[in-house]
Amino acid sequence: MRRFLLRHALLPDGWHDDVLVAVDAAGLIVSVTPAQSVVDATLLNGPVLPGLANLHSHAFQRAMAGLAERSGPAADSFWTWRETMYRFAAKLTPADIEAIASQLYAEMLEAGFTAVAEFHYVHHQADGTPYDDPAELSWRVLAAAEASGIGLTHLPVLYRHGGFGNREPQTRQRRFLHDSDAYARLLQKLEPALRNRSDRRLGIAPHSLRAVSPEMLRAALAALDDIDAAAPVHIHIAEQIAEVDESLAWSGRRPVDWLLDQGMVNERWCLVHATHLTPGETLRLAQSGAVAGLCPTTEANLGDGLFPAVDYMAAGGRIGIGSDSHISVDAAEDLRLLEYGQRLIRRSRNLLASGPERSTGRRLFDACAAGGAQAVGQPMGAIAVGRRADFLLLDAEAPTLAARNGDAVLDSWIFAGQRRAMLREVWVGGQRVVEQGRHIRAGEFAARYRQCLRRLIEE
Repeated sequence: MRRFLLRHALLPDGWHDDVLVAVDAAGLIVSVTPAQSVVDATLLNGPVLPGLANLHSHAFQRAMAGLAERSGPAADSFWTWRETMYRFAAKLTPADIEAIASQLYAEMLEAGFTAVAEFHYVHHQADGTPYDDPAELSWRVLAAAEASGIGLTHLPVLYRHGGFGNREPQTRQRRFLHDSDAYARLLQKLEPALRNRSDRRLGIAPHSLRAVSPEMLRAALAALDDIDAAAPVHIHIAEQIAEVDESLAWSGRRPVDWLLDQGMVNERWCLVHATHLTPGETLRLAQSGAVAGLCPTTEANLGDGLFPAVDYMAAGGRIGIGSDSHISVDAAEDLRLLEYGQRLIRRSRNLLASGPERSTGRRLFDACAAGGAQAVGQPMGAIAVGRRADFLLLDAEAPTLAARNGDAVLDSWIFAGQRRAMLREVWVGGQRVVEQGRHIRAGEFAARYRQCLRRLIEE
């Protein structure tokens, strides 16, 4: 049993001082007692927040961040960006996958994310042939999570088709492809490595409605239910107008409406992006209990559009944030941009505070902490009994936090802070992984990452 004394901590019922937290050998909190005075405890001397979940990640894309910012011969869009991504993905070796993910996960921890949902879709060799061990690249992702200390919800992607109506996939997509039987075998192979740990979870990620048929979607759910009937299910949906138009042509229904009509969406689901919604879809999604997985920095970078967050949250909708393509890896920046996008289209301020005289930072943080924990299916998102001891210690001496207490800490961190000047320590399951703003293995990971990038970019 370990004990921590949190000088100024955000608990589910608000801020408290001198909070004594007891943590068991599994890294779970067994007691939380405010207003204590002890000396035989690890002191976290500053504002302490629970860790956030990064609910959407394609780890390998961190290595191409910044490489798709040169204009092409015609108008650029998500679809032209995707061509760059395909070319980059074709070069990756298993060692590259592990090196990139290790560096990324260390950056996530430094940025306030203590768990990640890895939407993992590069499965095979460059020509589409499975590795001798079909789970080879998944093992590399798991190894990166172990080395960095981040919590991991592993979501192997099911990808079979190149568009709605079971169109044949493109040659460039061959590293991603599975049929239903091979996909079920992959889940069964991975399951023992993610069992019975508070910092690991196995789920599934049908890539999108354009990449899996209705029959394959149901088969994947059945395969997951045989393992864990409560495990997370994540899917890309309605990210682009072109996808909405193709869904209408295929089924006569918009993608979110079509999926909700199937009667399968509930609290275990995370609908990633869901950018282009009608008012009716917005209300239906909010009422489903699913989480909308929002990735503001990536959605801005790709020119996706803006999620109707004001109306969705007013209807009780649940949200979480992810860094997706990792053009930026910063929890505060994604929270800030989520609010700023709404301000720009509505020409008003503090829109997601969800009521008068409320802190916008607190409302955003609480919503994304709860929604992120739900989406990754891990016991996190709050400093409370039964949750994992994930702590973010902000620097009490940072000028931006001078004279701030309570919710003003969150407002200043999210809307006025600089990441490396604000986050001092990060703990996952009672283990410190970030000291003085830097991951404890940052130098090792960065050296391997640089070597990897030199080969990928220069060859």
